[in-house]
Amino acid sequence: MRGAGLLRLGALSVPDGALVVMAIVNRTPDSFYDRGATYELAAAVERVDRVVAEGADMVDVGGVKAAPGEEVDAAEEIRRTVDLVAAIRAAHPTLPISIDTWRAEVAREALAAGADVVNDAWGGVEPELAAVAAECGAGIVCTHAGGLPPRTRPHRVAYDDVVADVVARTTALAEAAVAAGVDRDRVLVDPGHDFGKNTRHSLEATRRLDELVATGWPVLVALSNKDFVGETLDVPLDQRLTGTLAATAVSAWLGATVFRAHDVAATRQTLDMVASIRGDRPPARTTRGLA
Repeated sequence: MRGAGLLRLGALSVPDGALVVMAIVNRTPDSFYDRGATYELAAAVERVDRVVAEGADMVDVGGVKAAPGEEVDAAEEIRRTVDLVAAIRAAHPTLPISIDTWRAEVAREALAAGADVVNDAWGGVEPELAAVAAECGAGIVCTHAGGLPPRTRPHRVAYDDVVADVVARTTALAEAAVAAGVDRDRVLVDPGHDFGKNTRHSLEATRRLDELVATGWPVLVALSNKDFVGETLDVPLDQRLTGTLAATAVSAWLGATVFRAHDVAATRQTLDMVASIRGDRPPARTTRGLA
């Protein structure tokens, strides 16, 4: 377990044992999950208000879907994300905001608009990203993507030991971020489910997540509705919530701290139940057997 106060997300200090819900807000017309439901600025802002009410601790803003698709250059990514970050900051002054980008140029603009964390899902393809985070006093998420270029799918990838590779790559990125000037208590690592991995790899990364937790870096997991859930249960995209929540509960029990999610209310309840079972959160009420 981490010591208290070893993770800071913007203005939020995360105490030992706390479980943080990071709500996904995509300004993309072709998002794999919501198919562009929050592409318009007003819809995106409305979602932020809704997920905060549902128990989100922070939001993650993205302007480019992870899968292959129409080319989105840096200028277009900035157009999609920066005004949303500014609108969120105005409406929710203390809410932690992360910007989901691999581009230093985009990160710089989003951080200037009020973002607190750079969520680099592609494993440091632009090494200067950490320096940008450091310049702005921001945090960074260091993700395992198996060395793939952004927006590419894995094809017959192989590892001698996928978890060993996850640990080696993410901790190296984390140490490099600290060397670049990012505060150590603002750095997280992410095993990168589905990124550079097949379904068996993602299942193993979940099963052995405690090995990544044991490095001492706070762990973020992005499990929500991913292909490894769909393939494991043989269910389509709109039926992956149950599998997602099962993986969420296992990951929380094994020590993950931050959970990137589409379905905020269900994720919040799942994490609260795990926290209560392990003794980090009291029940909301305890009248059974006492009345």
